[in-house]
Order: sequence, then structure tokens, then C-alpha cells
Amino acid sequence: MKILEDLGIHIKDQMLFETAFTHTSYANEHACESYERLEFLGDAVLELAMSDYLYHQNTKAEGEMTKIRAHYVCEEALFEYSMKLQLNQYLRLGKGEEENGGKYRKAIVADIFEAMIGALYLDQGMESVVKFMKAYIFPMIENGEIESFQDYKSLLQEFVQTDKRCLKYTIVNEEGPSHLKTFTAEVTIDGMVYGRGTAHSKKEAEMRAAKNALKKSVKL
Repeated sequence: MKILEDLGIHIKDQMLFETAFTHTSYANEHACESYERLEFLGDAVLELAMSDYLYHQNTKAEGEMTKIRAHYVCEEALFEYSMKLQLNQYLRLGKGEEENGGKYRKAIVADIFEAMIGALYLDQGMESVVKFMKAYIFPMIENGEIESFQDYKSLLQEFVQTDKRCLKYTIVNEEGPSHLKTFTAEVTIDGMVYGRGTAHSKKEAEMRAAKNALKKSVKL
């Protein structure tokens, strides 16, 4: 597979990696295995690799490292890893899923990252997984390409609740094709706009609006 060659991964079992990129919709149409089992395995392998990385990168307490790890293995982060590496371009989808923009669907794109990690682990072992993570994923984190995905909405809610102010999120714009729609959200406090955010999902747009409001450092 060209994507694996581009990433410098010399595989032993081609079928294993083809399965890692096979969505259930394609598997149902072609009577083959989907990536779901590999995703299950990859989830655990990824968590171990990330835990090892964080353990050696800092001296934070267990609870704090758990929170940081959760940020970097959540669906949003996995989606970003896949998109930056263009793994979604190699997805095998059923006809209907393909037509509905499955190559850009966050859950699917996130899943194949875990599935590929699972396949790499089975094909070459943990050492190769860590080598891959060091080459491509950890630098994204260190260079700030991947956000920490904090729950900015909860942080803003806590900040506002001290004064019992009225907090509200509104989707003010949406554009683009159905498979790659962009939403813009505004957050208002007592009717005044304090932040805006744009993303490919309403939830993420609201999160970015909350982050924008918090970053302004205004006295609410």
C-alpha cells in the first residue's frame, strides 16, 4: 500500500493492513472482515504507547497524566492524526457510505487510525508502533499541531456560574457540501457575544467558541 510506503512502513502481511482500512459497509458488500477487531486491539496498544511517552516526558502526577492521555487518544485527536497523514484516502467504503462522505466522517476516520496501529502491532510488534509514533504522532503534539482538546465549554460554564450569568451557544452559520459541512458557533453571556468558533461539527464549533471566549481574558 502506497500510504505505508510513504510512511516508511515495510509490511509483512498486506491483507492485515487492507483489513485495517475496511469499513463495515464495504465488508458487508464484499463478504470480508472489517477493521473493528483491529480497532479494538489498536485502542489498547495506542493507550500503552501514549502512556509510555507521557511517563518519560514529564514528572506530573498520575491523575494529571491520565487527563493528558485522554486528550491525545480521544476521537478528535485520532481524527486529526488520520487526516494529517491522509489515511482517510485509503478507506474502503461501501457504495452508500462513500457517496455520503464517509471518508471525512470523524468516527470512521478516527477508527482507522486505531485499526492501523493494531495492524502494525500484529505485523511488527510494539517496537515498530513506538517508532511510528515517535516519527509522526509525538512531533505533532510537541509542535502544537494537535490541540489538547480540553472541555472548554465546562471551563467557561464554571467561570460564568460564579456570577450566575446566562450562557448560550448559537450556530450562526453553516456552509459547504453535506459530507464536509462547516459550522460557526457564537457563545453569548447575558446576550453579549464573547466568542466564535468554526469546525466541521456543531459540538466542536461550540467548543472552539468557548475557547475563544476564555482566551480573550475579558472580565465577564
